[in-house]
Amino acid sequence: VVAAAEIFKQCQAIVEPALLAAGGQTLGHRVVMATVKGDLHDLGKNMVGAMMKTAGFEVHDLGKDVPAERIIEAVRELEPSIVGLSSLLTTTVPEQRTVIQALEEAGLRRAVKVMVGGAPVTEDWAKQIGADGYAPNAPEAVKVALQLAGSERPTEG
Repeated sequence: VVAAAEIFKQCQAIVEPALLAAGGQTLGHRVVMATVKGDLHDLGKNMVGAMMKTAGFEVHDLGKDVPAERIIEAVRELEPSIVGLSSLLTTTVPEQRTVIQALEEAGLRRAVKVMVGGAPVTEDWAKQIGADGYAPNAPEAVKVALQLAGSERPTEG
C-alpha cells in the first residue's frame, strides 16, 4: 500500500496539471480537505482531492493528522462550500464527530457542508454524526460533492 501511495503521488504530479489545463472548467466551489487528528494516512484523501480538482473544485488540502482547530481556522479563512474529513483508522473516526461539533461551536456549521469518508466510515456513521455526505470511494465522493454544492453535472452519453 505504501508503494502504491508513492506511485500515485508521482503519477499525480505528472498527470494532474495536464488534466486541469485540459478541463479548464471551474465550479466556483471551494473544498477544504483533511485527514483528521491522529491519522497519518492520506492516500484515499489524495485520490478524492485529485478527482475533485479535475471536476472543477478548488481544493485546499490541509494534510494529515489535522486537529479540529486547524480545520476551523481554514473554514474561517477560506470560506469553503464543503469540508471533507478522512479517517482510515477506526481509532480516529470519532475525530470526524469532533470536527463537526467544533464547527457547530464556532457558529460555522450552517455555512458549510461536511463530507466524511475512509475505510471504516459508513453511511450510518455519517448520519449519526450529522455529516451532510458520505461516499465509499473517490468517484462517488465527487458525485456527492457536486450534489452538495448544487452543481450536479448532467450524465454524458
